[in-house]
Amino acid sequence: MIDLLVAGCGPAGAATAIRAALAGLSVVVLEPRQGPIDKACGEGIAHSAVNYLDRLGVELTGRPFHGIRYLDADHSVDARFTAGPGLGVRRTTLHQALLDRLAELNVPVIPARVGPITQNTTSVTAAGHTARYLAAADGLHSPIRRQLGLSGERTAQSAPTRRGLRRHYQVSPWTDLVEVYWSPLGEAYVTPVADDLVGVAVLTTARGTLDSHLDAFPALKRRLSSATPASTVMGAGPLRQHVHQRVSGRVLLVGDAAGYIDALTGEGIAVALRTSAELVDCVIADRPADYEAAWRRVSRECRLLTASLLWARNRSLLAPHIVPAAARLPGIYAHIVNRLS
Repeated sequence: MIDLLVAGCGPAGAATAIRAALAGLSVVVLEPRQGPIDKACGEGIAHSAVNYLDRLGVELTGRPFHGIRYLDADHSVDARFTAGPGLGVRRTTLHQALLDRLAELNVPVIPARVGPITQNTTSVTAAGHTARYLAAADGLHSPIRRQLGLSGERTAQSAPTRRGLRRHYQVSPWTDLVEVYWSPLGEAYVTPVADDLVGVAVLTTARGTLDSHLDAFPALKRRLSSATPASTVMGAGPLRQHVHQRVSGRVLLVGDAAGYIDALTGEGIAVALRTSAELVDCVIADRPADYEAAWRRVSRECRLLTASLLWARNRSLLAPHIVPAAARLPGIYAHIVNRLS
């Protein structure tokens, strides 16, 4: 019997499998899609996450970025990182690097869907494989989470449904920062991912195409006026995923499957990596019940900051003042950015 079965080979699942293999556990990964897998995301990896991946032996290539710039129609404010640069990395490049590391460690990645899960007090079985534990890293709309009844219910007081769209443009990055453009429609993120490529992601509650959304960000639209689209538009959402617990017997949720607030702070991968490390530690200790508290502890600060910023973003009286407040208090803005990074 293997020690850990991992469902999903995105960054959370692959990092969980790599960490487990390095700790001496036997691991099998289930992933029905052929890699490398693309996804609509901001593609900026925080400095702490880059360091963690390096410690796992994952070799990344990309474009360093040195801070975050907030902009609206009248204001611009920069916060530069103090600990070191983040890295803009195409999602497909990141996934291929993770697959390469799994191959180096001889971790099998089996093209199979999980399907029904059965478990008892000593093991869990899925897709014909029996393991001591199952790490469910099957994404934002996790079928495993739904199968086990771990999803929370959306309430009448829930925030409006937000979604994301992303496309790349062939153009030299004009700054060494990730730019976040704010407008009444939502936010547009620009991440440098190569010397001749930027990724543009829009987060909004509005329906429409990426091109129509860019009309709400005239300064960015002017920047992109001579740039050539370099990828198809991809979408993701609804972003908010309510999860009332992350452990069910010998199944533990990780990554987006474990719950998601919003992409507003761009910390999805960093939190997934931190919590994947906690998951492996709980498996090694044979104490799955400890994972819920560990997940909450290591993700607390990011969840609090993201929820607070999203709360302000969804208040019509407060939203227009977010960027002006950051511009008036650049030290506090920089402190928050560096806490997240």
